[in-house]
Amino acid sequence: MIDLPLQKQYILPPLLLISICTLLMLIDANSWLAFDRSLVEQQWWRIFTGQFMHTNWTHLGLNALGVVFIWILHAEHRSMPTYLYHIVFLALWTGVGIWLFCPDIKIYTGLSGLLHGVIIWGALKDIQVGMKTGALLFIGVWVKLIWEQIQGPSPEVGALIDSRVAIEAHLIGAVGGLVLSFTILYQRLINACSNSH
Repeated sequence: MIDLPLQKQYILPPLLLISICTLLMLIDANSWLAFDRSLVEQQWWRIFTGQFMHTNWTHLGLNALGVVFIWILHAEHRSMPTYLYHIVFLALWTGVGIWLFCPDIKIYTGLSGLLHGVIIWGALKDIQVGMKTGALLFIGVWVKLIWEQIQGPSPEVGALIDSRVAIEAHLIGAVGGLVLSFTILYQRLINACSNSH
């Protein structure tokens, strides 16, 4: 029996994230909020808001599944303010990364980039608190990312979401997760150094 983190402080943030994305889909906000390279210079907010837009309901559904999966794995690692901070930071990080380093990406939508960062942070937090599955998850995500970079985006998933899978965003988001994890990594290094003396 899986002991799900159903307390209000754990369930509200992912529910709110999915609800916001669903609402934006219902009101068809893509035309004024999606990351569109041709419009970003005049409408800078698109760098941030594009992360919360989706190409179709399947795209939203897949990302919502990702949010739920991360909630099951790592909800108890994050307070509500931490969750908010991580989402805002990673949305900006991923958007700015795409803007600066991926000139071929003209339109970008979806949570997948920032979700890769969220799961990397969670895996490192697992390791910090002594959960052996954290290392497996951390390695697994990086194997997936390297495989994507070698193989290219999945045409099957691309057909489902009616868009090319932005594998570059996955990598940028994961690096953002490492940046967020700096304090975890620094603490681990300090502990390792003090234990070796």
